[in-house]
Amino acid sequence: MEKLTQIAVDRATSLGASYADIRIIETLTEDITVRNGEIADLEQADDLGFGIRVIVDGAWGFASSHEVSKKEIEKVASLAVEIARASSSLKVKDLTLASEDTYQEKWQTPYVEDPFAVSMEEKMGLLLQIDEILRRNSKIKVAESTLSFSNEHQYLRTSEGTYIDQDLMRSGAGYLVHAVDGNDMQTRSYPNSFRGQFMTLGYELVRGLHLVQNAERIREEAVALLSAKPCPSGKKTLVLDGSQLGLQIHESVGHATELDRVLGMEANYAGTSFATPEKLDNFTYGSPLVNLFCDSTIPGGLATVGFDDDGVRAQRWHLVKNGRFVGYQYNRELAHTIGKTRSSGNNRADGWNRIPIVRITNLSLEPGDWEVEDMIAGVEDGVYLETNKSWSIDQKRLNFQFGCEIGWEIKNGKKGDMVKNPTYQSITPEFWKSCDAIAKQKYFVLWGVHNCGKGQPGQRAEMSHGAAPARFRNVEVGVAKG
Repeated sequence: MEKLTQIAVDRATSLGASYADIRIIETLTEDITVRNGEIADLEQADDLGFGIRVIVDGAWGFASSHEVSKKEIEKVASLAVEIARASSSLKVKDLTLASEDTYQEKWQTPYVEDPFAVSMEEKMGLLLQIDEILRRNSKIKVAESTLSFSNEHQYLRTSEGTYIDQDLMRSGAGYLVHAVDGNDMQTRSYPNSFRGQFMTLGYELVRGLHLVQNAERIREEAVALLSAKPCPSGKKTLVLDGSQLGLQIHESVGHATELDRVLGMEANYAGTSFATPEKLDNFTYGSPLVNLFCDSTIPGGLATVGFDDDGVRAQRWHLVKNGRFVGYQYNRELAHTIGKTRSSGNNRADGWNRIPIVRITNLSLEPGDWEVEDMIAGVEDGVYLETNKSWSIDQKRLNFQFGCEIGWEIKNGKKGDMVKNPTYQSITPEFWKSCDAIAKQKYFVLWGVHNCGKGQPGQRAEMSHGAAPARFRNVEVGVAKG
């Protein structure tokens, strides 16, 4: 692969490219789903291809192919140059790339047990065991359990002299049930909604999630929700579990601080952002307890890599520090727009046939110093909500509403009756400014988001959001209808 990557940059630069890079990517995936006692999905796939980016006359060109050969690489490099030259005739101004050191390195996801080496019999046996437990109540009409694994091997070379060999491993597992009684249907998931928990680990993730041990609890909670009372409505104190808080971080902070979105480059499809450049270092995003940090080096994160697709080394930095808005997520191309001389390392592509764009990295809320029971003890009238069920947020990432699978009333400092169909809504800075307690490090979990969509043509990306439960005062809480 090393020789093939050199052919690409040599060809592109010989044709006039001032910059060129190539990513050759080989991906192996495996997805298994058991639904109601039967195998609903069993897919094993491998994929190989490459994409070449070039800058000619101050404009990007990109082309790709699934045929990895010397002849095809030379052809695609030539096409990328041709596209860039055509694009330059429509440019508003020349693009510039922030400087970055050059690297010749290998990087691999640390893991213990290769999930692709675990027998299919063991994997299927686990899912069928879970399925049998989940369906031990006649009100459970759908039980679905899944395992998912991915191994991506990427070779990146740039015309600046960087050559990086990265081998990325990802595992995921989870299940859900739908309980039905008349016209009412309730859902419970474990360990999280949307197919479970995903991390850059091996099969040790699956072994450590206690999937079998929690199946009975999840089944019984789903059935209990059918007879639970609706969530009370009104302004209340809200305590969110870490998994729901992870999605809250993703939608109201992660997307809001992608610099391409802020600058209007996503306006046609995915919206803009209220966090505009004049607010940087001059805006209160949350209470003084709120510290939100990006970290593409944190162990287990879905966006944990050695380098991004610009060849920028992984790093850690704050977006919000003591409640103040202090940072963005951006790439080499956009760094200069906010006066930065180096990228934050947020450029990633969904495979070899997509051009890299700014993507959310691992973004987390720093833990506080509270025990969860003490946090609840300080609530006279509130709710504790767990596990995301739905979300909606406006184009500027300001007004939002989230629904959760399950909740519990909090009265006079004690967690009480279960409630169903809970929702809450607020405005992003008002919500984060209402945070007055965050649980300790021992409650912190890095929750994986494996299906974040963005871009035209569309791309999927993966990232993680770490959080411990947190408390928010005077939030509008309600009940979903229908």
